[in-house]
Amino acid sequence: MRLQDVRARLAVFPKKIAETEARKATAKAELEKSKAAQLATVKDRKRYELDVEGWKEKVRKYKDQTSQIKTNEAYKALQHEVQMAEEQIAKAEDRLLEQMVSGEEYDRRIKISEKALKEVEEVVRAERSKIESEKAEDERALAELNTKRAAIVPRIPEKMMDHYDRIVKKHHGVALAEVRDEKCTACGMRVRPHVFQEMRRANSDEMFHCETCTRILYYSEPVSSAATASSAPTGSLSNET
Repeated sequence: MRLQDVRARLAVFPKKIAETEARKATAKAELEKSKAAQLATVKDRKRYELDVEGWKEKVRKYKDQTSQIKTNEAYKALQHEVQMAEEQIAKAEDRLLEQMVSGEEYDRRIKISEKALKEVEEVVRAERSKIESEKAEDERALAELNTKRAAIVPRIPEKMMDHYDRIVKKHHGVALAEVRDEKCTACGMRVRPHVFQEMRRANSDEMFHCETCTRILYYSEPVSSAATASSAPTGSLSNET
């Protein structure tokens, strides 16, 4: 079961790493979004600046033409064109002002996004380092357990090992279940009293199974001293297998 626990932890590390990278990617995307919006604002501002200059140039030309006007109607028509051009100038200047305000807002957002990205990168860097350290530790533990398993398996009868492997496949890698309070800790099924008593016999070499989940049962007497703490559980297969 220790071997299965280590394998399960190792299987989670890619997801943990992906989650940390996703947070960093989100922060980067927010920064890029603000930069893109600022760039669009700058382009619009330049366009409106050209509009303002264009309409002002028209006003100057219209006013230059006033000296050449000979009729009252033509003068009124020219004045109307000047008025319309000045209105367009006002509109373009309003749009230009709006873009300037937007530009300032995007500048503020960029600074906030840059700060947020830096903070996220620092957090992610620390978390990534911790994850990699935990992963390396579990990989070392896995290698040690695999070495121990390789030494134990040849001493186990082939039929018994095949039986164990079938239960492992049936229960997603967990073939053993400890008995506590006379119950299977995997499914909660109570162990029959005579079976429990047999499991407690120090010289018992029988393999016991849960009547409900079919896992192989093992029992460890409650730890009362350093000697009992170092003793192995009663059962036919090692718990590290």
